[in-house]
Amino acid sequence: MLPRHQTILDLARRNGEVLVDALAEQLAVSPQTIRKDLNDLCERQLLFRTHGGAVLSTHTENLEYARRKQISEPEKQAIARTIAELIPQKASLFINIGTTTEAVSQALLDHERLMVITNNINVANIMRPRETVQVMIASGLVRGSDGGIVGEAAVDFINQFRTDYAIISASAIDPDGSLMDYDYREVKVSQAIIENARHVILVADSSKFERSAPVRICGLDRVQTFVTGELVPDRIVALCKEEHVALLKAH
Repeated sequence: MLPRHQTILDLARRNGEVLVDALAEQLAVSPQTIRKDLNDLCERQLLFRTHGGAVLSTHTENLEYARRKQISEPEKQAIARTIAELIPQKASLFINIGTTTEAVSQALLDHERLMVITNNINVANIMRPRETVQVMIASGLVRGSDGGIVGEAAVDFINQFRTDYAIISASAIDPDGSLMDYDYREVKVSQAIIENARHVILVADSSKFERSAPVRICGLDRVQTFVTGELVPDRIVALCKEEHVALLKAH
């Protein structure tokens, strides 16, 4: 291993995340060199690429919840504000598992007479104090890692409803537009949510374009609106046009 690679790994272990520009300045090399270093380390499954940098790799496991909340936080907040402008008062909506959807739920607190159906305990806790928001939570297995509710019981619960909107997230977005996740049980719930919503809104920060996950949820063709950050790969932009998906870049 190159000494520079070891230094990058040591910094990632110490800080939880490394950023391209900061590494380039600290190690006195170009950003292009750092990007190549990060790609090399990611290929060896030692790091995991995020927007503008990398975090320690968890292989095929999802990133630890507290770390995921911190990644691209300003971008998630911008996405949440955009969603709050899209969702009308008195709407019914599904909100699934994810730190971005949790940011969205916070941004929706000023809405009146919403009906929110969720399989995310954190979303329920955020919205529960609002007297003008009716919150319904799925039954099923509760994941201790992030408060997500998964399994067949959650799918059966979701299938009882037909909502105006679904606000969904994914752990990764493949170059072919496939929305990907880590937990097969969570994917089954997300698929039920998509099937039972009149308008599906995908929310994902830019780091999701640089991640990979093993289980496919669906393609972009099942989404009506996609709200993300400003850095969107050209291939995803083209796919959104092909599939008539409204692509909104939050800022």
